[in-house]
Amino acid sequence: MKAFYTVGLLIVANVFMTFAWYGHLKLKEASTWFASLPLFAIIVFSWMLAFFEYTLQVPANRIGFVDNGGPFTLMQLKVIQEVITLVIFTVFSTYFFNNETLHWNHLAAFLCLILAVYFVFMK
Repeated sequence: MKAFYTVGLLIVANVFMTFAWYGHLKLKEASTWFASLPLFAIIVFSWMLAFFEYTLQVPANRIGFVDNGGPFTLMQLKVIQEVITLVIFTVFSTYFFNNETLHWNHLAAFLCLILAVYFVFMK
């Protein structure tokens, strides 16, 4: 059960982080008032979103880490987090930025990530 909580928290945390890192680019296109904000205000806005990422990411790592009774090693947690991040980013970029498309090299990179997950979980 801890594995499901960990992965679920990581997914939601990465949604917040993706919006914190890249959402301002879309908001700049969609809203004139947002586009006129200075860079410092954009940074503060992104940090406010990133706060929620941290409130989910830290517990996910605590729950999932093997030394705290969880099912994952530190390396496994990191690889899981990276895969989740890239999957969420791919969905985000293709949904919100219509000019972003997937190419063969992106699919090759995803295959490498799948192999990374396989190798990190190998005993």
